[in-house]
Amino acid sequence: MIRTDALDQLPVRTAVPALERALDDRGVAVLCAPPGTGKTTLVPLVLAGLAGGGPVRRVVVAEPRRIAARAAARRMAWLIGERAGGRVGFTVRGERVVGRDTVVEVVTTGVLLQRLQRDQELAGVDAVIIDECHERHLDADTVAAFLLDVREAIRPDLRLVAASATTDAQGWARLLGGAPVVEAEGVSHPVEVLWAPPAAPVRPPHGMRVDPALLAHVAATVRRALAERDGDVLCFLPGVGEIGRVAGQLAGVAAEVLQVHGRAPAAVQDAVLAGSSGEGRRVVLATSVAESSLTVPGVRVVVDSGLAREPRTDHARGLSALTTVRASQAAGRQRAGRAGREAPGAVYRCWAQAEDGRLARFPSPEIKVADLAAFALQAACWGDPDASGLALLDPPPAGAMSAAREVLTAVGAVDAEGRVTGRGTRMSRLGLHPRLARALLDGAAGVGGRRAAEVVALLSEEPPREYGDDLAAALRAARRGGDGYAGRWRQEVRRLSSFVADAGGGSGPDDAAVGLVAALAFPERVARARGEGAFLMASGTGAELREGSGLRSAPWLAVAVADRPAHSASARVRLAAVIDEDTARAAAGHLRFAGEEVHWAGGDVVARRVERLGAVELSVRPLKQPAPGLVREALVEGLRREGLGLLRWTRETGQLRERLAFLHRELGEPWPDVSRGALLERTEQWLEPELSRARRRSDLARIDAGQALRRLLPWATGEAVRLDELAPERIEVPSGSRIRVEYGGAQPVLAVKLQELFGLRETPRVAGVPVLVHLLSPAGRPAAVTADLASFWQDGYRAVRAELRGRYPKHPWPEDPTTVEATRFTKRARR
Repeated sequence: MIRTDALDQLPVRTAVPALERALDDRGVAVLCAPPGTGKTTLVPLVLAGLAGGGPVRRVVVAEPRRIAARAAARRMAWLIGERAGGRVGFTVRGERVVGRDTVVEVVTTGVLLQRLQRDQELAGVDAVIIDECHERHLDADTVAAFLLDVREAIRPDLRLVAASATTDAQGWARLLGGAPVVEAEGVSHPVEVLWAPPAAPVRPPHGMRVDPALLAHVAATVRRALAERDGDVLCFLPGVGEIGRVAGQLAGVAAEVLQVHGRAPAAVQDAVLAGSSGEGRRVVLATSVAESSLTVPGVRVVVDSGLAREPRTDHARGLSALTTVRASQAAGRQRAGRAGREAPGAVYRCWAQAEDGRLARFPSPEIKVADLAAFALQAACWGDPDASGLALLDPPPAGAMSAAREVLTAVGAVDAEGRVTGRGTRMSRLGLHPRLARALLDGAAGVGGRRAAEVVALLSEEPPREYGDDLAAALRAARRGGDGYAGRWRQEVRRLSSFVADAGGGSGPDDAAVGLVAALAFPERVARARGEGAFLMASGTGAELREGSGLRSAPWLAVAVADRPAHSASARVRLAAVIDEDTARAAAGHLRFAGEEVHWAGGDVVARRVERLGAVELSVRPLKQPAPGLVREALVEGLRREGLGLLRWTRETGQLRERLAFLHRELGEPWPDVSRGALLERTEQWLEPELSRARRRSDLARIDAGQALRRLLPWATGEAVRLDELAPERIEVPSGSRIRVEYGGAQPVLAVKLQELFGLRETPRVAGVPVLVHLLSPAGRPAAVTADLASFWQDGYRAVRAELRGRYPKHPWPEDPTTVEATRFTKRARR
């Protein structure tokens, strides 16, 4: 029996007529409705004709998370008086609950991606709703792009709704070709905001680490909320580990403590979503899955840690993982709104009010920060390898796409032009990251399908920390385990085993099998020991094991999970398997290099014959007769790294370079650019033939830089002979002295004793540029600086004369210096 009363109470009902008109007129719409209004449950039922009449249509609802997909399907089935699997069903990875009469099917976006790749037409489907599209998950963005392609090319009749829990819907409206935006008003009760920052500073999050002091403060705030407020408490934390630690600190509270996250057992999830039995209060510790996808009944208070998890990829080091970040302002509003669903409530925010305005407005779109290998494979399978033709809110970053294509090429998923291979098509249908798909397919041939599936299932969802950092030990723990993780692992093993034959290769020891499969998944992370628990990965990144790890004595590791702490040069290994050199060679064969290496290292040319896997050296022998071209490149590398000072420079040579730099700056061509970069780019023009004859650092030190520089003078045009005329080394002053000109600054400088310039009315010039005259006292100390000598004699000289003639009475100090003869001597010596 349809629960009409419950359906009528859903606030989104008032927006349904406008939504139906938009779909009738345009076929696309953006539905903007706050959490709790019923957009996820009522709208699919109406569009399918299961509530409110109308023709029966088949509707697919795409949710970002498995927990949300199951919950939405069960809620809709309850609203029409049925159980999931009847007219409303769901499909998530590893679980399908649908029947012959199913017309509303809730799926994860990942499942819908797989379905679109197999059946672009989506035969039999009348409408697709992409729910929670504001969260900007990569799968949701990709699904939307594919569906828009389908509508434009083959299914213009397919109805498409982008459903968002926030009012930031204009971007989606533009993407859908100017789709109408239908807004539903939510019934929200007032929520009081209480700022509850820690009393003492806490360390900011980095990597997966959260300061234990902050978690203790969150637990204390939950206790405070229980004491000050009525109703159930919903506490937001970034991940499963933090939920477990806070749960431990809440032991003894007068409330039932429940944990909600994507890994929680289905029974626990169902108990939370069913609401309180009325016998006591509840504290629900949840990740961001409870922000908008789920309704948790009975909640009157929210405690927000202010943290979230987002994917990050370090392409340079080949490391990708979730990282802890400050939650955005939009997430904070979503979380706070949970307290006002059913009655007035309160939110305790565990940060200072002054910090709130500095938070990001919205979460980072996943396409901008995540590893794009899986996305790139989906795009290649769709026929658009560079994703340039896909309608996406944000284009994929070029660097991330380039790194993704390198991964896909290495695992054989795409060819040299980026087109998907048959192997790549098979990989895309496994529902795995391409690295893990490669490990499953290639590992099955070496260790057997079942064991390859077991290891890949471990790598698909990182085991609990209590399983340890040894992947082989974690496999044994999962096999005998009775916890929620072990249950999900067995289910995934069964799913993956159905894709690969279990023929041959399955009789060896577990440790070797685990190591091979892990190395196949992450060949750039095969690592050789450097001692004291330190390793070097093939990617060139250092890796370190924790103190006490049983893996510290291993000669080689296949690193499965690692992160790089802030300000650390090395990655921290969280999960790895012991391997030997043969396994490393087999898994990372595409990284193998064998040949001559000649480079600059340790201050000189190093020539050797080397074999290595990426950055890991396997064997090294000195090379007695390296190729001259390689030696020359190494010497140029040394000049770039250590500077031109490796050559022989005299004072005169340095001054020649400064004179040439001055002429190039003032007159341009044909006078050469002698800057460091220009000289390094033109080594063949001024350092030959000496550079090609050199073999080591000491040979560079014998090259006369002055003689080499003169090769760059404009001899061909005849201008070279004017060097001393345009930029003379010295200028003769009225006293007869020849004074050196310094060209190293912005303006040529002539430092000369003041009495030696008597009678000179105009400032000397070089290449038409007035020199900057540093006028010195008889003792050679600075007395004045001028670029206009005539002006100095008229205005500045009197002050200098008044100051110095008492100090130097033996030297001439005429009243009019322009009319007397210049001198280097005292008055007496002059007589």
